[in-house]
Amino acid sequence: MTEESRPNHFDVVILGAGPVGENVADRVVQGGLTAAIVERELVGGECSYWACMPTKALLRDAAALRAARALPAAGKAVTGKLDPAAVFARRDRFASNWDDSGQAEWLNHAGVTLLRGHGRINGTRTVTVTQADGVTTEVHARHAVVIATGSSASLPPIQGLADVSPWTSRQAAAAQTVPNRLVIVGGGVVGSEMATAFNALGAHVTLVSQTRLLPGVESFASEYVTAALREAGVSLHLEVDATAVRRDDAGVHLTLSDGTTVDADEILVATGRTPNTKDVGLDHVGLAPGDWLHVDDGLAVIDDAGKPVGDGWLYAAGDVNKRALLTHHGKYQARALGNAIAARAQGKKVDLSPWGRHAATADDRAVTQVVFTDPEVAAVGLSAEAASKAGLKIRAVDYDLGAVSGAALHADGYRGQARMVIDAERNVLVGFTAVGPDVAELLQAAAIAIAGEVPLDRLWHAVPAYPTISEIWLRLLETEGRESVRGGGEEQRG
Repeated sequence: MTEESRPNHFDVVILGAGPVGENVADRVVQGGLTAAIVERELVGGECSYWACMPTKALLRDAAALRAARALPAAGKAVTGKLDPAAVFARRDRFASNWDDSGQAEWLNHAGVTLLRGHGRINGTRTVTVTQADGVTTEVHARHAVVIATGSSASLPPIQGLADVSPWTSRQAAAAQTVPNRLVIVGGGVVGSEMATAFNALGAHVTLVSQTRLLPGVESFASEYVTAALREAGVSLHLEVDATAVRRDDAGVHLTLSDGTTVDADEILVATGRTPNTKDVGLDHVGLAPGDWLHVDDGLAVIDDAGKPVGDGWLYAAGDVNKRALLTHHGKYQARALGNAIAARAQGKKVDLSPWGRHAATADDRAVTQVVFTDPEVAAVGLSAEAASKAGLKIRAVDYDLGAVSGAALHADGYRGQARMVIDAERNVLVGFTAVGPDVAELLQAAAIAIAGEVPLDRLWHAVPAYPTISEIWLRLLETEGRESVRGGGEEQRG
């Protein structure tokens, strides 16, 4: 029997059947290789059942209701409040009722072998799969093992937290009832989105954050979201720590560093993520279990000295490498990685040059993200602060979105702002942020401009249709042109 025909031998073995692992498997199979994917939970991963899809379903009804109420005639036609049960039912459909049979069938049609159980590396290109009943199977990879096990919510060292049964993002995404009072610890994307969702569903929401809201985005965008949440009735305690929590028959009681006590029925902790690498066998390849994985441009795992682990057969994609903890960027990495593995297996050239077929350049230069708060925040590339710190000579150009005709038509009293960050020496866009109702659909145009390194002179020829919110591009370019003629603009040098 040849090695190619041995059972439990595959060209590539992937740990984790979330969207990242699925995309790696699909790309290597499309490249002519065989693939097995190991999953201990649900095929489809966090995004399908406890993150992207169910959380956006929780937010969508409220967003549609706000949009209707922002128009005089439509607003008069809308009466009553959201029905939480109907919102949850629609959310359940988008989470496939936590049934992964459809996604498992997709793997089968794609020619990928699904191995259910916990996968652990136990040697060079060797993985042991332990099923729920304890039965183990050893599988071997001819070319590569890929770790795509994602991340989980991390719990901060708050006194008493382990004893109060806190919600994490999973419990929030899968909630079947709305607590009367909900306290959220963490002002990042998850905390801000869930404050928006549960406030709209009728909960009295309090949010506690060590920092300003959404510290990863431009400060002006954070200010819009902060003001909107406060206006909606969310109680915000910003730049303060949560120090202790206890639960009794009356609910949970959270003590803050300023001496304030917050009382609630449930507590949601959204303070960050930790990699799912604690028990995947990193010790067998000389790495510390539980660590984030460092990768080179080809997404091969490297050690602290920057050297490939083993003979370069181990790869990592998605959250576990911490390049960009976003599902769409994990899938982007997976496509590049799967194509690279297939090319290497066939002795073909691998192109890791910037923006090359097998490179993940966007992780550094064009990360895209939408925060589905009210208002939405859409951002790609570098903020003005990050670009300046990177040593770029920049021009930051701002414009009031509410002054754009398409936005004014979109909703009465439209409020928002957009900024483009320009590399002044190359005259190309390196960052874009917009905050306002329904700005998510503006993002792809900005991502294309940044990834394509389109000169501003050429962007003038991309004419936005009138009257649409996309007219913001014309207004930004006009503002930039006037400031350049005057020698003005917000120029910064890191």
